[in-house]
Amino acid sequence: MNRAGGPAAARPEREWALLDALSAVVGADVLRRARRRKFAKGDIVFHEGDPGDTLHLITKGHAAVRVTTPMGDIATLTVLQPGDVFGELAVVSPGPRSSTIVALAPLETLALHRDVFDDLRHEHPEIDRLLIDVLAAELRRTSKLLLEVAFVPAEKRIWRRIAELVEVFGRVDGEPVVIPLTQEELAQVVAATRPTVNRVLRVAEADGVIKLSRGRLEVLDVDEVGRLAR
Repeated sequence: MNRAGGPAAARPEREWALLDALSAVVGADVLRRARRRKFAKGDIVFHEGDPGDTLHLITKGHAAVRVTTPMGDIATLTVLQPGDVFGELAVVSPGPRSSTIVALAPLETLALHRDVFDDLRHEHPEIDRLLIDVLAAELRRTSKLLLEVAFVPAEKRIWRRIAELVEVFGRVDGEPVVIPLTQEELAQVVAATRPTVNRVLRVAEADGVIKLSRGRLEVLDVDEVGRLAR
């Protein structure tokens, strides 16, 4: 069950690169007016098609971005981590949500309603620069992925996405990195077929690079994953 908290009293444990576009005073004002939200693992932050009115900055946990395909299937597009932002279109242009956000673990965000954000933009015109940076970063990410799908072999894309997920879920020296995605979800993130992903992962498991478990994979050799991703 979603629980709305009070105003954020302190700066969160991880900074957001997007706030670098703002002065320290304005950045602090943005965070001061945000409201802390908490979600349990498996909670839906919002559904695709819901009215959009709030931007979220992740302070803790991970979330999956999912959409409905033209065939009616649910596809995972990417995984978000602390320091990431979602729902930014809601504060730029009112409209329905373009994706569903699901908490993959206990998730905490700082939420800014459109009305609050409009007040901030009126008081601090430099915030418009923040919005431009957020939207430009998403456009660059999407363009990069489209180019990879068109020109990079599926096997290479698999390892690039796994290398990115290693960074998302954190590296601890000597410990496997657990990525809590099924092979089907990983295939969606990669834009490859599940049989292709399964074939590549089975070979890597036999080589001791990863370990496959129900609903997740464990990366045993991070350095080798990095080599395969290059």
